[in-house]
Amino acid sequence: MHDKKIDWKANLIKPNELGKFVTHTNEYDSHLPKLHEKFKVNRIEKFRPFMKFPLPPHRKPVHDFLFVIEGNATRGIGLNTYSIGRNTFCFLPAYQILSKESMSENIKGFYGHFSLDLFTDNLFQKEAIAKLSFLRFNTCPFVKIPSEVALYVTNLLNRLEYEFDSGAPNGFGLISSYLLSLFLEILPHVEFPEDLNTNSNTSSNIVQKYKELLEENIYDYQKVSDYASMLSITPNHLNRCVQSTLGTSAREVLFEMFILESKVLLKQTNLSIAEIAFKLGKREASDFSRFFKSKTKLTPKQFRNN
Repeated sequence: MHDKKIDWKANLIKPNELGKFVTHTNEYDSHLPKLHEKFKVNRIEKFRPFMKFPLPPHRKPVHDFLFVIEGNATRGIGLNTYSIGRNTFCFLPAYQILSKESMSENIKGFYGHFSLDLFTDNLFQKEAIAKLSFLRFNTCPFVKIPSEVALYVTNLLNRLEYEFDSGAPNGFGLISSYLLSLFLEILPHVEFPEDLNTNSNTSSNIVQKYKELLEENIYDYQKVSDYASMLSITPNHLNRCVQSTLGTSAREVLFEMFILESKVLLKQTNLSIAEIAFKLGKREASDFSRFFKSKTKLTPKQFRNN
């Protein structure tokens, strides 16, 4: 599991709260079978009519996946935004920040989440899952599936949907087996962009590492110089890399992460504004509120109640 200093459990959307959170209504869950804490899969087109975009940033303790068969979607994962098209999987590891930006009206496919607890009783499954790079924190979240393979993948998802709809009468044994088969079918098609090679020192790779460090350490460090030190480069060099890659400053990217984390705490916890300000750098509540409004046009209270 990814090692972090953040108290994750204090600001997570639980699996039994996801339906209401993504649709802002209880009506969605009334159309579904009883939600499994460890596993869920549904057709995207079934819940798309209930969704209002964009969804606020949030974290959850389960891994999730989105497989688009037709149409397209846009997802924010951490500080990155991705477009997902036909025959493409998008994975979100547990605990990483997700925001759903948009989905086309004609979208078709599958959406699901699962807990790694499904695989703890089978040593082979547990070892196989541990090797799947696309389930790791801060890795390339996409897998493009060739058309000839998409049929097999869709068949496996249909079987998983059947097991879910029937309430998994035989327990989670079949579900974990189908899930592992699905992931192993996908694995050969994972690609790693050259500019994100871990041994690369290009500007884009430095910027990606900077974003990852921000996601991991924003509660403890709020200075660009701290992150430059972690990357073993000067603050000026880091700023030049960010400027050439993103067209903005390293400081603005840090602010973006700060606001993203603030939104998660505002939407997913009952912490007061003062407590959130303290948690995110021991700021005065009034300073935090002014800063938040300068970046979002809303006060923290307005964002929480919106």
